[in-house]
Amino acid sequence: MLVLLSGRAPALPSFARQTGMPCSQCHTVAYGPALTVYGRQFKLNGYVWGDVSTPIPPLALMVQGGFTHTSKDQVDKPAPHNATNDNLSVDQVSAFYGGRITKSVGAFVQVTYSGPDRHTHWDNLDVRYAHSISMGDHSVVFGVSLNNNPTVQDLWNSTPAWGFPYIASALAPTPAAGAVISGGIAQSVLGATAYAMIDDHLYLETGGYRGLSNSWLSRAGIGADASPHMDGIAPYWRGTWQMDLGAQYFSVGVFGMDIKLHPDPTLPATDRFEDLGFDATYQYTHDAHALAANLALIHEKQSLDASFAAGNTAPDNHLNTVTLDVSYSYQQTWSSSIGLFNTSGSTDMGLYAPAPQSGSLTGSPDSRGYILLLEYIPFGKLDSFARPWLNLRVGLQYTGYTRFNGTGTNYDGFGRAASDNNTLFGFLWFAL
Repeated sequence: MLVLLSGRAPALPSFARQTGMPCSQCHTVAYGPALTVYGRQFKLNGYVWGDVSTPIPPLALMVQGGFTHTSKDQVDKPAPHNATNDNLSVDQVSAFYGGRITKSVGAFVQVTYSGPDRHTHWDNLDVRYAHSISMGDHSVVFGVSLNNNPTVQDLWNSTPAWGFPYIASALAPTPAAGAVISGGIAQSVLGATAYAMIDDHLYLETGGYRGLSNSWLSRAGIGADASPHMDGIAPYWRGTWQMDLGAQYFSVGVFGMDIKLHPDPTLPATDRFEDLGFDATYQYTHDAHALAANLALIHEKQSLDASFAAGNTAPDNHLNTVTLDVSYSYQQTWSSSIGLFNTSGSTDMGLYAPAPQSGSLTGSPDSRGYILLLEYIPFGKLDSFARPWLNLRVGLQYTGYTRFNGTGTNYDGFGRAASDNNTLFGFLWFAL
């Protein structure tokens, strides 16, 4: 449920109004989360670049929706007002504040109405202060980010909050297991991180997150039931080395988080999740052609003392996730992508029990598959109609599974195959 509440954050027309530049200046395909070198610098420097004066507040609106078809009907309706297959839906409607607040402070603030849940809640938040200085022969950009979703403040599209495929059906089946840092505590925590970019090569960041109270979560629209019951402060850290070689760009990095949760808040015992990630990015741009690739590996060590004491799991588990995506775009208008994903981990019948569609016959979290994506992005360029107000992505996405929650056939113990969850998603993504 926590993962489903975490919406992707797109390009904002308010940023384009502030800078006076087209959306394609910051985004690899003119509209959407994937950032160019300039886009990363804009975010690094606190969303404050630009000197265009406008009486219009830095507000934006976004709508995502589409048609979802699975290879086999789902066991239950994915949402109360939908069918077990072939659903046409408005997945989310979001309002944003995006842009400069003061000379050195900017913000990205999102509030979302979920179509399947028919409910409004606060979404991604990133308010940051940034400043640049010179120290001898070295240049440094340093800042502080206040945010509610670990990695949402990150500059790269290889970390969980901004990872491929950027949009997905809210009504499709998904595997049972995922690392906590991959959206597991999104919007249910609040944290601050301090960062520095040295000589435009070395990026360092550290900070911590704390769980929000039940009353705060209720006021934010998340609900007290979504509380992760975090124990103390969860430290977060990040390090990246990047190189911009004109037409080519490279980055490699590491990131991590140490989280303690109370599955039963009335007892002192905790479950501990130690997440360690490695990521890499490559981009190549030449004339009308652009190529981008992202790789992420996350290892999660799970010390489940509280759950083991309650008789629900083994005491020690692990989970590994690997994602790789490659995208090609032409004139920042036509885009094709392929993504591969693989999840593997400890077998544990307490965590992964048999259940129709969502369960695992073998007690294994192992899932793997691929994503194929074709998109048309007509607006967002320098000469686009109604720039920067009108922004649109239209696409067709196919997600295929070769393994789902443990195996390829009868994975749930009730006769369902992994390929029965293959999903075709035709979508429309609009912002103004």
